[in-house]
Amino acid sequence: MTYHTKGTCSTAIDFEIEDGIIQSVKFTGGCNGNLQGISALVKGMKAEDAISKLKGIRCGFKSTSCPDQLAHALEEALR
Repeated sequence: MTYHTKGTCSTAIDFEIEDGIIQSVKFTGGCNGNLQGISALVKGMKAEDAISKLKGIRCGFKSTSCPDQLAHALEEALR
C-alpha cells in the first residue's frame, strides 16, 4: 500500500501489513538513515502498537513528522 504524506520531507510511504502485523515500510524522501531505522524498528510490530507509539510525534515546528505520518497511514490501512 502507498500513502502520500502531508507536511513532511518524505513524500510517500510504501508499506505492507499482514494480519495486523507490519511486514515492511519504505519511505520516499526524508532523512534516509532515520527513516530506515524507523522502518527496521516497526517491522514485525503490531500496527496498533506502532500507531500508539508514533502518533503525535512532531518534527520541529511542524504539526506532524514522518513517524506521525506512518501512524496515519497505518490507521487508514486498518479501517
